[in-house]
Amino acid sequence: MLQNCPPERMTDQAVQPEKEHCLIIQDDKGRRVVRLSQPVYSLGRFHDCDIRLRSQFVSRHHATLICCFTEEGESFYRIIDGDAKGKISSNGLRINGRKVLSYDLKHGDKIVFGPQVIAVYEYRQRDQFPTQPNNDPFDITLIDPAMMMSDDDEPTQL
Repeated sequence: MLQNCPPERMTDQAVQPEKEHCLIIQDDKGRRVVRLSQPVYSLGRFHDCDIRLRSQFVSRHHATLICCFTEEGESFYRIIDGDAKGKISSNGLRINGRKVLSYDLKHGDKIVFGPQVIAVYEYRQRDQFPTQPNNDPFDITLIDPAMMMSDDDEPTQL
């Protein structure tokens, strides 16, 4: 059963990694970044696709992305050639230069849908620090008097 795949967010712990899955797409429309958070995406040139690829060389329903989980609970996306009903695309998929029907994406994978239509998959992780107010009455900021500036922007001598 597929589960929702939202980016993981901060909790009450000191430092938590923020994780997100992205596709950097280059097609006839230009370059854009699509952040992935849904369990399933359809990709293609048809107007009802979740992620539209702008090119005459892309099938109407070219590929499907599915969010999956490892045994350790880490999320990743699997790309499948064609639509959710099993009909494969006309041009197929090339991942890192190899033609595939299905592939578990890893950071940096290059997906070719057709001439001049590519996407790069990124799994981004960065540390996020909590922004909770500090209620410690003994936590104060000390200012060195030598750092005080006078009206003429010269350090004040005490």
